[in-house]
Amino acid sequence: MACAASLLGGTASAQDQPGSALKIVIGFPAGGALDNMSRAMAEKLRTDLGKTVIVDNKPGASTQIALMTVKRSPADGNTILISPAPAFVSQPLTYDKLPFDPDKDLIPVAHLADTPLVATTSANSPFASMREYLDWVKKNPKDTGVGMVTLGGIFHFGLLQLNQQLGLNLTPIAYKGAPPMLTDEIGGVLPVGMDTVASAGELVKAGKIKYLGVPGLERSKLIPHVPTFLEQGVPGFENAASWYAAFVPAGTPPSVVSKLEKAMINIVRDPDFSAKMAQMGIVTTGRPGADVASLAKTQREAMRPIVEKSGFRATQ
Repeated sequence: MACAASLLGGTASAQDQPGSALKIVIGFPAGGALDNMSRAMAEKLRTDLGKTVIVDNKPGASTQIALMTVKRSPADGNTILISPAPAFVSQPLTYDKLPFDPDKDLIPVAHLADTPLVATTSANSPFASMREYLDWVKKNPKDTGVGMVTLGGIFHFGLLQLNQQLGLNLTPIAYKGAPPMLTDEIGGVLPVGMDTVASAGELVKAGKIKYLGVPGLERSKLIPHVPTFLEQGVPGFENAASWYAAFVPAGTPPSVVSKLEKAMINIVRDPDFSAKMAQMGIVTTGRPGADVASLAKTQREAMRPIVEKSGFRATQ
């Protein structure tokens, strides 16, 4: 019994040991919005928790490499995944087989931020809203292309739902990143593109593209003058919310999860941190981990009938 107590005591102290390093794993290369946010959080956590904190970039396989790295890590709270929504919302619906269970293999720690989305077009386009684009495309049925940086996501299935509800035939076109998509927009090759406010903002300021509308139920805090699709009478994108959240491996003790949850929520709710993120096109939130689980399941179930009807399957 004395030995067992000693071992248990050693385990508990290792979880809270100030000198133990904490690793944040993300599924994207350095330099993007998620990487920048993760590194800013690492600096704050280093101070708040008194730990060495590093960011480990593991891009590839639609963020699944990063997710599996965290899933296989010790459940001690020292390895954290910061992930966007698709691994927990669309991938369980579009992959024939996943190497993880989105509801069981990871514990949500906190909802950290929303990444506002927007539809854009060339500054020279004859339409200035999503509603006007739909009216225009009926008269120009050869120009139905809508660009996006990946298929199998919320924009893709939102577009399919829009087609179903309004009897249209808009065509999703996948690009390898926002820059080539936006280049085609500016040149008039692509009528409409859909991506984050962060990727479009500077080009809008430069007068090269313009906003058409935002998906979801509310206007973006970053561009409050731009109406939602729903306000314009354009359905199909009500559940198109894009977010970042933190996760740890299943089995991590509740006390450790709670400590991380409190620390991360305090960071993203700090006004200075929020202002810094807003400049990158990120709206910080700071909601508990339970909200992440509920949100992911709600979005997934809303998307399920659309995915099933489309027959779309993702490949690595």
